Amino acid sequence: MGCPEKPERAFRIRESVPIAREPSAVMRFPFRVVAVVCIGLVLLVAPARAQRVAKYGADFLAGGVGARALAMGGAHVGMTSDVHAVYWNPAGLQSMESAEVAYMHAERFSGIVSFDYAAIAYPLTSRSTVAVAYFRSGVNDIKNTLDAWDPERDQPRPNPDQYVTTFSAADHALFVGYSRALGRGTDLGVTAKIIRRKIGEFAGAWGYSFDVGVRYERGPLVLGVVVQDATTMLQSWSVDADLLAPIRDVFGDELPSGGTELVLPVLRLGSAYGWTVPGGQLAVALDLDLSFDGQSANVLDVGGGAVAFHPRFGFEYSFRDVVALRGGIARVLSTEREGIDLTPAVGTGLRLGRIEIDYGFGDFSGLVSELGYSHRVSVAFDLGRPRPETP
Repeated sequence: MGCPEKPERAFRIRESVPIAREPSAVMRFPFRVVAVVCIGLVLLVAPARAQRVAKYGADFLAGGVGARALAMGGAHVGMTSDVHAVYWNPAGLQSMESAEVAYMHAERFSGIVSFDYAAIAYPLTSRSTVAVAYFRSGVNDIKNTLDAWDPERDQPRPNPDQYVTTFSAADHALFVGYSRALGRGTDLGVTAKIIRRKIGEFAGAWGYSFDVGVRYERGPLVLGVVVQDATTMLQSWSVDADLLAPIRDVFGDELPSGGTELVLPVLRLGSAYGWTVPGGQLAVALDLDLSFDGQSANVLDVGGGAVAFHPRFGFEYSFRDVVALRGGIARVLSTEREGIDLTPAVGTGLRLGRIEIDYGFGDFSGLVSELGYSHRVSVAFDLGRPRPETP
């Protein structure tokens, strides 16, 4: 949703998109970009196969950000056009009309895992925008009972409770995004990512990579392409063997070792379309992710999971640019026992002046509901600083 004097919130489509005399010339340009991106993805994935590949190396970021997007099933690669674009598609930052800040809190697995996210996006010129975002996902107050066991006596120490401590397992990420208008309704964006993962004082990892995105607008149609972790994310783990020694001494288990893991690129395709309807606007979005890390639970996988297809669908009805109703399909799984399993999402939004409050509710049916529901709440604030007219 957007302010009444601005284009409708659904896409924030440019009020006028220059159209070449030959429409085919306009259409060829974005598809050439898409072709180059796809070829680059294949070249990046091929050599990484010989390395140690992590299937879920950055899974704490896979849930997405912004309750609006999550209520639409995460179908937001093409539709994104606000501060959250630094995550979904950095090219979407260029569709912002003014500076914005946002915050989101979410809880999963009946509140066991907490997720917090904050971001700010700032238009630099009429053709460029920068954004910064911070993420934290973690489980707090985990009991550490290693020191409560006496290996020499092979039994708990006297008053073992006084030897029990707590620690957190948390993942952090810092995103820095930049977008640039290329002309003819096409924008390009890049997000640099730094990842920090900590399991108490026992182990930790650093990781880094880049996302590259393209977004193309033609009237009410929006197309988006993102290569997530385009450079292949490198995660370097270190382990404190001394702190984990009781596991080896008491149970005889082999201790984990450090090393480098690779998180392979993911190709994300998105589209969105909007209509003016009585009382407001209706928008629908369809996304498709192609991953190459061997996950094989999705209904459209091919090659034994060598290529996994993750479809997502969402819709939004905005009434008078004040209240919005949303819904979508976030996940389509295929299991031997249950067959096809769908994970729907629903939500709503309210705009009060410059403040937008969004709520999303998911994981309430299908297999994942056995692990609890997910509530997402996000708040965005328009800082009122319009995009400069300087090029």
